[in-house]
Amino acid sequence: MLQKLDPVFALGGRILLALIFVLSGINKIIGYAGTVGYMEAFGVPGLLLPLVIVLEIGAGLLLVVGFQARWAALALAGFTLVAAVIFHSNFADQSQMIAFLKNLSIVGGLLFVARFGAGELSLDARQGGGRRAAA
Repeated sequence: MLQKLDPVFALGGRILLALIFVLSGINKIIGYAGTVGYMEAFGVPGLLLPLVIVLEIGAGLLLVVGFQARWAALALAGFTLVAAVIFHSNFADQSQMIAFLKNLSIVGGLLFVARFGAGELSLDARQGGGRRAAA
């Protein structure tokens, strides 16, 4: 019974995973100067912010439409893991520990997309790659 919903679950999962990245990228554009200051406070060069924005919004949208979803998921997983280590590794602060664990959970979801593909409701599936790994 639930297998009939696999395409919908895969699409919904991709959208929910991508939402945090797309919105975060947009918020970084809106609060550009503040984001640069935040990054630099952690020793990350503010010059990287445009790349971060492109990655978050670009790979997030690729994930939503399911185009090159595996690569987009891997890129976002790597980015999220690095961000967790840099920005959320103060485990003495419970909110930072929770943010770290949230990031790890997101990485886990992205690894599922990287392994199993975007599913049937995706541009990858139209090109023959959406369910190849699961077969």
